[in-house]
Amino acid sequence: MYAAARSSRLPSYRRRITLVFGALLALLVAGCAETVAAPVWQAGAGGGATGAPVTTPSASGSPAAGEIVSLSATGDIIMGNAPNRLPPNGGKGFFASVTKALAAGVVMGNLEEPLTVDTGTGKCGADSTRCFQFRAPPEYAAHLRDAGFDLLNQANNHGYDYGPKGYENTQRSLEKYDLAHTGAPDQITVVESNGVKIAVAGFSSYVWSNSVVDITAAKKVVAKAATMADLVVVQVHMGAEGSDKTRVRPGTEMFLGENRGDPVKFAKAMIDAGADLIVGHGPHVLRGMEFYKGRLIAYSLGNFAGGGNSLSNNGRLGWGGVLKVSLRSDGSWAGGSFTSTYMNGAGKPTLDPDDRGLGLVKQLTRSDFPKTGARLDDAGKITPPDA
Repeated sequence: MYAAARSSRLPSYRRRITLVFGALLALLVAGCAETVAAPVWQAGAGGGATGAPVTTPSASGSPAAGEIVSLSATGDIIMGNAPNRLPPNGGKGFFASVTKALAAGVVMGNLEEPLTVDTGTGKCGADSTRCFQFRAPPEYAAHLRDAGFDLLNQANNHGYDYGPKGYENTQRSLEKYDLAHTGAPDQITVVESNGVKIAVAGFSSYVWSNSVVDITAAKKVVAKAATMADLVVVQVHMGAEGSDKTRVRPGTEMFLGENRGDPVKFAKAMIDAGADLIVGHGPHVLRGMEFYKGRLIAYSLGNFAGGGNSLSNNGRLGWGGVLKVSLRSDGSWAGGSFTSTYMNGAGKPTLDPDDRGLGLVKQLTRSDFPKTGARLDDAGKITPPDA
């Protein structure tokens, strides 16, 4: 077991992003088509949503522009696997196809690999056949910056693939390129956009992150985060893995003997504790979305990038997307969209003109959440069921 890494320095982020560590370790041990006055996100017209920003006219009673923030999020990101399975040209242009779709006030992703040199402490033995470990060169953090990312989540099953040193190297690599990170047990990351402060915390079933299994402790983390910002976003790696794991049902999900949490119970408990948006990933497939108390739960955003063929792009395993959400500073819904992507033959994220991911999310949402599910139209626009 490894102790959670801590960072002692505060980088200067380009969107006035401030990295804040809450004193939470002791707590864990103890147990867009809406008419608004600011830019909101809506899907582009025609086949293949672009997710381009549009400004809608003001309406009577609309909140001031400074009270709305736009967020975008993706599922699992692997840019390659050093030393021999890396994209050409040093990874330059890896995210070129999706950069416009990602654009938002705060752009978040789930970084499913360390950015580090080989620390000599890889988790897989020399003769392993069912063990997977990943890493990309530290300088690959520049590709995340160039794509527009602001914050990367490390709370997942590959965060410690190269031990505590690899984890810390990843943090330093991200900070070097003005990128925030979240995921350690005593870490809450506060970012600011359009005058709105957003606290982000990462959860998984592993000791190097806040626990998705210990819901009592997790609620304390979210409650603390709510005192630090206007909005709270939960990044959570939860649920069993595989092409057949698209459905969301109540109860604990197990994978290879691991408790991967109870996604429904966890997500709703976090909203009860003060979360305004739940961003799920981990199953490597897309899952449905529902609203609870006016807050969106995206149970899994699937695979976004698998450079070097590190992630299977076979069928629905290759489908992902960009979730965009606009929230008012009180957490209320102001619009959203889902833009379909897929991993091409090289594992790069690519806009999908056939909108296969959107079609799957719509189908799963109707099946799993007939009353509480998000309503998604053919352009990817998301609205609450009672809108």
